[in-house]
Amino acid sequence: MDTVEQRNYISKDIYNQETTQHILDHYSAILTEVGEDVTREGLVKTPERASKAIQFLTSGYQTDPREILQSALFKEKYSEMVLVKDIELYSLCEHHILPFFGKAHIAYIPNGYIVGLSKLPRVVDVFARRLQVQERLTHEILSCIQDVLQPLGAAIVIEARHMCMMMRGVQKQNSVTTTSAFTGEFEDETTRSEFLNLISANLH
Repeated sequence: MDTVEQRNYISKDIYNQETTQHILDHYSAILTEVGEDVTREGLVKTPERASKAIQFLTSGYQTDPREILQSALFKEKYSEMVLVKDIELYSLCEHHILPFFGKAHIAYIPNGYIVGLSKLPRVVDVFARRLQVQERLTHEILSCIQDVLQPLGAAIVIEARHMCMMMRGVQKQNSVTTTSAFTGEFEDETTRSEFLNLISANLH
């Protein structure tokens, strides 16, 4: 259990000891296979840290994103676009288990219900903390929002850099991958253009 204490509350990351040990053993074996000495000072605790890290980075499998949205639905007559942009996103590519990272922009047009704004980034985190490809991640987030909120329309754009392209393979450090998906009123060119103009505008 890792604990960080800040003033009047304690934040805890709790790990199953048996699972942690099992993954730890595999990391030790991998490090040994690539030629490292897992008994040297700098690596003694690395397998345990790596075990906890991979559990955190794939913790999205343990959470139902629909429950997150359902926990903060509020009746509201507002029927204009709601946009949350520049949502930080960190995930692992399922092909090489290397990170890809960037930002997501999400919008929806309410149909009688709005959702707590913090829940949209939480949904992004749940799906991102699984082994992913960006294309599927984009559709999973959008489908979840559409299914739970039943909005008049929803939209998402994800921009990300992939370490599997930057560190290995083609080694293109400046490449950015953009994916998008739209439902309902966002399939209309005018509404979609408004969304795209808003996420590119500097309104801060």
